[in-house]
Amino acid sequence: MNFNYRVIANIVGILLILNGAFMLACLIFSFYYESSDKLALFGSGAVTMGIGGLVFLLTYRNQNKELRKRDGYLIVVSGWLFMSFFGTLPYIFSGTIPNLTNAFFETISGFSTTGATVLLDIEAVDKGILLWRSLTQWIGGMGIIVLTVAILPILGIGGMQLFVAEAPGVSPDKLQPRIKETAKRLWLIYLGLTLTETGLLWFGGMSFYDAINHSLTTMATGGFSTKNASVAFYTSPFIQYVLILFMFLAGTNFTMTYLGLHGQFKKVLKNDEFRFYLGFCVFLSLVVGLSIYGHGHGTLEKSIRDALFQVVSVITTTGYITYDYTSWTSFITILFFVMMFFGASAGSTAGGVKIVRHIILVKNSILELKRQLHPSAVIPVRFNGKAVSRDITFNILAFIMIYIFIFAVGSMTMAILGEDFNTAIGATATCLGNIGPGLGNVGPVDNFASISAPGKWVLSFLMLLGRLELFTVLMLFTPYFWKNN
Repeated sequence: MNFNYRVIANIVGILLILNGAFMLACLIFSFYYESSDKLALFGSGAVTMGIGGLVFLLTYRNQNKELRKRDGYLIVVSGWLFMSFFGTLPYIFSGTIPNLTNAFFETISGFSTTGATVLLDIEAVDKGILLWRSLTQWIGGMGIIVLTVAILPILGIGGMQLFVAEAPGVSPDKLQPRIKETAKRLWLIYLGLTLTETGLLWFGGMSFYDAINHSLTTMATGGFSTKNASVAFYTSPFIQYVLILFMFLAGTNFTMTYLGLHGQFKKVLKNDEFRFYLGFCVFLSLVVGLSIYGHGHGTLEKSIRDALFQVVSVITTTGYITYDYTSWTSFITILFFVMMFFGASAGSTAGGVKIVRHIILVKNSILELKRQLHPSAVIPVRFNGKAVSRDITFNILAFIMIYIFIFAVGSMTMAILGEDFNTAIGATATCLGNIGPGLGNVGPVDNFASISAPGKWVLSFLMLLGRLELFTVLMLFTPYFWKNN
């Protein structure tokens, strides 16, 4: 099977044009705050749009616009890589992060919505660059390919293969029969929630600049902040509760959000994944909150609020912090490490394994005991009242096995590169799960600046793997993907 390289290059060109346009949009804040990053942002945007435009024009004519599944996977991976490499330009041109390794790490951390950073003094960074940093998460949160899918029909190119390749979860929900309409509605919900959160944070006392930055990174479940202390800088309970609410919404399947916005609350509450997601957040927050309250953390309300904030932040893989959870108790530290493997809902901007996979895995494991007693009985796994096909069950088993294997190999690799045990497993878990803060030297009050250059490239690869849910990237390393058959 031959690849449609002309269309692949054409779509990558479109992505670069969009990337450059977002860079230029950051100039608004550069001019308003009279930052010194104007030339860097203009140059980065011009170079990125110029190269993207050239690639687009050279590949636009005389192309076969049919996209196969393999083309879709190749477009998604190459698109994310090109976006990330060109996304380093504002950091490099401005001198904010002059080193390519560090600049790429910061950029892929943004686009993958991980939130791991190498910046030691975030508040010293120019306003335009800081907005670009937040925008990388917002673009990557909903998916740069989903954005492209919304405009591809204009060019006569189908987008379903790209949609599935970028969101290869258990069963990508479609809000509308046509994939273009699904992409548009997803982005409308995403934009609407971002603007609503911005207004609430601004009303709560944040400056408009800080409000828009935190809204961009909350809805992306990314966690980049404009403050060195992250959200701990803001002591306002109102601001923290607003962030908790929107982190939770960002970790909710957007189909459920769509139904909720249309008043179909019964359907939302009957959804197995949503009920488990809500239950986990409430139960774990109570466990952590009551535990730290018993250790004299403060008032009961503050203990529950800090616990709720940290639990929702980690489960949704946002990565904001209001408190260093590793300083509470050993039990809580271990509990938060386990939560790094949860993930929120499929069909959300959250990373991680996703709760739906855990539900189906646990149900299948329990039913396997029944099957041992009744080997001839047909006992299907049920999710939302429907039988789950064996193919999906096998896919989930394979995903979790590969996820654990990659975590083990990644941890050992980081240890070989000189990291201590806690840092090695913490950095691997948080980057593979697109969370942000980890353990050890990359804990909630630290960052990734001390990680070696080879270690940063390893972690960058893990971030991409986690964001594209393993299979999309790993498929490219198999010989049968490239065979003409």
